[in-house]
Amino acid sequence: MEFEHTSVLLEETIECLQIKPDGTYVDGTLGGGGHSDRIAAALSRDGRLFGIDQDEAAIEAAGKRLEPYRDRVMLIRDNYCNTRQALAQIGVQGVDGILLDLGVSSFQLDNSERGFSYRYDTPLDMRMDQRQSLTARDIINQYTEMELYRVIRDYGEEQFAKNIAKHIVRAREDKAIETTGELNEIIKAAIPAKMRAAGGHPSKRTFQAIRIECNRELEVLRDSLDELIDMLNPGGRICIITFHSLEDRIVKTAFKKNENPCTCPPDFPVCVCGQASKGRVVTRKPILPSDEEILANKRAKSAKLRVFSRT
Repeated sequence: MEFEHTSVLLEETIECLQIKPDGTYVDGTLGGGGHSDRIAAALSRDGRLFGIDQDEAAIEAAGKRLEPYRDRVMLIRDNYCNTRQALAQIGVQGVDGILLDLGVSSFQLDNSERGFSYRYDTPLDMRMDQRQSLTARDIINQYTEMELYRVIRDYGEEQFAKNIAKHIVRAREDKAIETTGELNEIIKAAIPAKMRAAGGHPSKRTFQAIRIECNRELEVLRDSLDELIDMLNPGGRICIITFHSLEDRIVKTAFKKNENPCTCPPDFPVCVCGQASKGRVVTRKPILPSDEEILANKRAKSAKLRVFSRT
């Protein structure tokens, strides 16, 4: 299957990065290389782009797409949380721009073998990096009822999380839950019929929650942002595209904290905590896709772009 993915908020992201032809840039979620293709095209031979992705299929697909720019592009198979260590190994300490396009790619969703989607009946997997051992099957069959409830409630924001967790545990007493189709039926049975008819696919929120847990998506994002901002050269920018409120809240909070890290009480006449601002939030409100983009790509509907500039 070809790695196909339509880059969301492409023009807006490229504009916000303010690319310098001789600058150094990181695409921490390379995917099919859509954003990277535009970044590389804006660079001279003195510029550098490091494309990072943990998905082997993404590295392979992006490598083909970015072949015309091989003199300025290096691809690294890793998680973006390891960006600083990966670049330090090749002598790079600071960069002029970083892009994160979070979430799951169209390729991963549409490739039935990867087990991300509730639209197919395939083995439960959901790993973005297939070198890791933990799979969605392990989570569904090994987590306690309370752990499942927490994951589905917190990461899926599912109002029927408690009942879904209960039904999963009850079902696996007879046999292990192996496929997305089996999980679909369990979730369907746990949600009242009138609510199933009210909004969207009944499995959407639970599948999102299991995927986030499997890949530690929110933990990785939360633990990486300060370090990524520290990597930026003066005037450098980090652009982050999120697709649900949990991600967006983490990004918004981190940007605000890095702009104003002072912990002194508001009534103190001068700052004594010594926490200096690292830069400014460029986007007070997130940049949203246009109606035209949403019409052309329905997966863009929930996207939000936030930007931070280093001083």
